[in-house]
Amino acid sequence: MTPPVPRSDLADTVLERLTAIYPAAADPVRAREAAAYMKDVAPFLGIRTPERRALSRAVLDGSPRPAEADCAAIALRCWRLPEREYHYFAADYLRRHVGRCSSAFVPVARHLITTVSWWDTVDTLAAHVVGALVAADPGLVPVMDRWIEDDDLWVARTALLHQLRHKEATDAERLFRYCLRQSGHPDFFVRKAIGWSLREYARTDPDAVRGFVDSARDRLAPLSVREALKNL
Repeated sequence: MTPPVPRSDLADTVLERLTAIYPAAADPVRAREAAAYMKDVAPFLGIRTPERRALSRAVLDGSPRPAEADCAAIALRCWRLPEREYHYFAADYLRRHVGRCSSAFVPVARHLITTVSWWDTVDTLAAHVVGALVAADPGLVPVMDRWIEDDDLWVARTALLHQLRHKEATDAERLFRYCLRQSGHPDFFVRKAIGWSLREYARTDPDAVRGFVDSARDRLAPLSVREALKNL
C-alpha cells in the first residue's frame, strides 16, 4: 500500500525548483549511458553526481529545516517522477534530515525501498535512513526481524545493511543471525550484502567476524565469505 503524500508547502517549493533546475542540466548521451549501467531500472537525466549535488544545493538554498511530513512529501513526490536523479535527490535529502523523522516514517522508507528498486537507492536508504531510525528507536528492532524474513530481496538486504554505520553499537548477535538466515539466498545482492555487513563490522571487531565466518563457512556462500574477509 502506497503511503499517502502529506500536504507540504515546503515540498511544493522544493519540487517546483527541482523540476526546473535538474532538467536544464540534462545530457541525453550521459542519460543513456547511466541507464544502461543501472540495467535500465529507470530513465536518467544524465547529470553527473558532483553537478547534481551542486544543483541540489541551489534547489534547497534558503529552505527551512523540514518536519517529518515535509520529508515524506518530498520523498514520495520525487519517487513519482521517472528520472533516477530525482530519486537520488530524495535519498540524499532523507539522509540529511532523518533526524527529523520518527519511527512512523518506516512505511515511507519501505515504500521507497520496494519501488523502482535497485542498489543505488536501496543502500543509501538502508544504511543512512532505516539504520538511523532503528538506532534512534530500539522499538523498531522487531520490524527488522520481520524484514529479514521478507520475500522481497531489497527488504531483506535492507535488514542486513541497516547496522552498517552502527560500529560499536552494532548488535553482533542479531547481525550474525541475519546473515545465517539469508545465507542460502539465491540472489547476488543478498549474498553480497551479507559479506558487506560482516566486512564493515570487522572494522570494529575483526575477531568476532573472523570467528563467525570460521564457524559458519559451510553455510555462507563463497561470495559472502570473500567479502567478509576482504580486509582481514
